[in-house]
Amino acid sequence: MATPRNTPDDVYASPLVARNASADMAALFSPMRRARTWRRIWLALAEAEREMGLPITAAQIRALRTAVDRVNLRRVAAHERRLRHDVMAHLHAYADEAPSARGILHMGATSMDVVDNADLILMREALGILQQWLVTVVDAMARQARAYRALPCLGFTHYQPAQLTTVGKRISLWCWDFMRDLQEVSRLMEGLRFRGIRGATGTQASFLKLFDGNATKVARLETLVAKKLGFAACEPITGQTYSRKVDAQVVAALANIAAGVHKFANDIRLLANLKEIEEPFERAQVGSSAMPYKRNPMLCERATGLARFVISLATSGFQTAAEQWLERTLDDSSNKRLLIPEVFLATDGMLQITARVAGGLVVNPRVIAARINAELPFIASEDILMAAVKSGGDRQALHERIRVHSHAAGAEVKQHGRPNDLIDRLRSDKAFSRVRLDKILTHSAYVGLAPRQVDDFLKHHVGADYRRRYAKIKRRRAEINV
Repeated sequence: MATPRNTPDDVYASPLVARNASADMAALFSPMRRARTWRRIWLALAEAEREMGLPITAAQIRALRTAVDRVNLRRVAAHERRLRHDVMAHLHAYADEAPSARGILHMGATSMDVVDNADLILMREALGILQQWLVTVVDAMARQARAYRALPCLGFTHYQPAQLTTVGKRISLWCWDFMRDLQEVSRLMEGLRFRGIRGATGTQASFLKLFDGNATKVARLETLVAKKLGFAACEPITGQTYSRKVDAQVVAALANIAAGVHKFANDIRLLANLKEIEEPFERAQVGSSAMPYKRNPMLCERATGLARFVISLATSGFQTAAEQWLERTLDDSSNKRLLIPEVFLATDGMLQITARVAGGLVVNPRVIAARINAELPFIASEDILMAAVKSGGDRQALHERIRVHSHAAGAEVKQHGRPNDLIDRLRSDKAFSRVRLDKILTHSAYVGLAPRQVDDFLKHHVGADYRRRYAKIKRRRAEINV
């Protein structure tokens, strides 16, 4: 783990940090946080070994505890240039700050007792941040779904006009995707295990020697260390590393979040083109350097770009799990130190955008109603036919008259760019004089059970049980950097 240079303007800086991720997530994967986490593990190991009777003094523990946060990354870098080993460099730097404990640091351990367990600690904390974003998103979408539960809008299949739905029903579809993600992230957090204190190949041979062959003490030591670091359980069995399938499962869950973000953001982009629903637009925001009138959906565009990046990373986790030879091979390390931070930073960034957009949706009811009015005459044609038949007309003859009128109205729209005049044509046709067309064309009559479905969804999935389970989860405030 190299020390970052002090001239950030002269070296590459990841846009994930500069433009997208929250400050909390960026700090979590910083060199300083990683170094301090490694030291927490060394301290927990030394404390547990002392409690289990090994010759470690209280003064040595105090020295280690005092030096946990006193990390000098320049000194670490100097050690690494000499030793060519990042863990040993950090170990020496820690010992420099607590010289009285130099002889007992890392006793019985291998690098992965520190690195792997630190990765699990950081991933669990990162999942916690994503859980907060997901709860924030679900809350925002639930509010919007409730507000627009019964607002009719034109539905689309194949991006062609279809039967009506409601804006609230559409938002509920997005919300349910993020509810799934929230449930999966929560499950992963709760199920994430400590790797354990296992030694070079996972056999705990070095610790068995420290305790003169007493396997019970070795097991007790591991339990103590795990508990000190906030884990209730350890991986049941490992090689030098925990199975990289754990990482693959986490990255796959984040890729699944990305798919939902992409779907949501793309839907908003499509609706923005129709001027029905838009993302929030700042007062002084510039949409285009050349076209001052433009309101480009730049937040949703950025979210889709980040989502594609996260989805592309999913294969890397699976490849590393597949490539892990026998008890361990080092090629996972260079990949892992890129994959895990970047997939979390990108997911954090796109969820922050999603929270901002979901909380500030701009809905334009009059535009939505105008689009319904343009298409509803065609959609309602069967209802009009049935009403005319009930009034005493001949079904086949009426069908033909509607067909002729519909094609003529369609020609007005497609060939001449004029409004849909099908209803005017039917009103002037004596065959439909007894049909109450205005009543038939009421928008709310064509949304089916959509409002009730929204109510049921909110009650059973974002209702009291949801609020109880996630009551203590922090709701985050989106702060878009650029």
